[in-house]
Amino acid sequence: MSKVYFTKELTPEAMVKMYDVLNVELKGKVAVKLHSGEVGNQNFLRPSFMEKVIQHVNGTIVECNTAYDGKRNTTKEHWETMKLHGWCDIAQVDIMDEEGEIALKIENGFHLKENFVGEHIQNYDSMLVLSHFKGHPMGGFGGALKNISIGIASSHGKAHIHGAGVPEDIWTADHDSFLESMADAALSIVDYFKENIIYINVMCNMSVDCDCCAVAEDPAIEDIGILCSTDPVALDQACLDLVYGCDDPGKEHLIERIESRNGVHTVEAAEKLNVGSRNYEFICIDER
Repeated sequence: MSKVYFTKELTPEAMVKMYDVLNVELKGKVAVKLHSGEVGNQNFLRPSFMEKVIQHVNGTIVECNTAYDGKRNTTKEHWETMKLHGWCDIAQVDIMDEEGEIALKIENGFHLKENFVGEHIQNYDSMLVLSHFKGHPMGGFGGALKNISIGIASSHGKAHIHGAGVPEDIWTADHDSFLESMADAALSIVDYFKENIIYINVMCNMSVDCDCCAVAEDPAIEDIGILCSTDPVALDQACLDLVYGCDDPGKEHLIERIESRNGVHTVEAAEKLNVGSRNYEFICIDER
């Protein structure tokens, strides 16, 4: 059974503590995948919150360009956003599809046979995935699975996932097929890094909208804490369970977003592909 660790503490120091509690050393050159935040978004996690854990692993912040209009859909504008938001002030930054993409093979996926990712992924030996858990206009929610699928895909790769293998169908593909394609893409990343990838989800500023939204709703649900695991499926499932199980009436707004988009299906699909397990042992480190 996968282990998921939890703390209510929402501090930069707690991020380091959650990395250490996993007792996994990320070796070699470490990529740190996070969300750069769309210009105008008020909810994305700031560099000051992430800085200590990034420095703790001597990591390079990595991102890929988006597949929709905004301030991150070209390399030039994405670099400007990275600088504007302060990411370049705390660590090295790499737009991984700046010079192109590579195709990762997917065996026995639901829809995809390949996942197109930024070619600079080849420059890294391991990855720390720092995800802001929150709602999402299409996926229902965004957590670790979305961060390693859509997040690591190149601009073309994002359209490929959204379109369930047909980039031209980016906004019109069957919805569950899109969710299953995210699971396909996540499988390729887990297969690529194997044991050299770990995940931290931060449950604060949980709007129904993603950090990719320039105009996003303010959060209606209270902050919950930080979770970590070596299993992205268990981690996202634990976050969903905490949302459903909390006492805050504001949760209903976020739950409506998750359920109206069938968000749990991404977790279900990823488990069927053996990306991870929805069964987990929940360990609160605050009680140790």
